[in-house]
Amino acid sequence: MRRFSQRSNLVTLSEINITPLLDLAFVLLIIFVITTPLLEQSINLKLPRGMGQPDKKIDPRNVRTVEVSVTGVYTLSKQRLGLDQLIARLVEDFRSNPNLIIYIRADQDGPYKNVAALLDGCQRGGITRYSLRTEPAR
Repeated sequence: MRRFSQRSNLVTLSEINITPLLDLAFVLLIIFVITTPLLEQSINLKLPRGMGQPDKKIDPRNVRTVEVSVTGVYTLSKQRLGLDQLIARLVEDFRSNPNLIIYIRADQDGPYKNVAALLDGCQRGGITRYSLRTEPAR
């Protein structure tokens, strides 16, 4: 039997206390479980209901998602941009990738002029492949 009271200063503890490590792992797991659903959308949108067909397999590198809020705020990759900046970035991406598809997520209560301005800018930049996103019909 070991005697801990007579241990010298040079003896090291060869056993790792795992309890604090597991506590930390569980706390991080709980934090990720709580925050992950909040990271799904960058702005709160209420999409209109649609009767469209399910999406075909599309390479995610060929998709850019633009969100248009009720107040006319444009968001690309969780970054708020003005309409001119947004169009310039989309056209630049389209020139480097001609298979680019623009997903447009616009709030159903927002004015149509915001979506029309985005569509017009895309067409002027030569982008003709876009998809107006909706909630699936129930």
